[in-house]
Amino acid sequence: MSTNFMQDFAEEWISQAEAARIRGVSRQAIARLVKRGRLRVLKIGGRVLVLRHDVERFTPEAPGRPPK
Repeated sequence: MSTNFMQDFAEEWISQAEAARIRGVSRQAIARLVKRGRLRVLKIGGRVLVLRHDVERFTPEAPGRPPK
């Protein structure tokens, strides 16, 4: 495997804690987004990684019930 591939891979996938720092929210808030399927994840050895691109471009939905 080339070093460039590993470097690109490391820059794309980040921990939930890093995602929380980027968004300025708690790690638990990121975990809830993962659980709801709002962020794409990669599970490796029990660790859950999220795509940096998804975190940076995430837009929250309006609070409350969706309109009918």
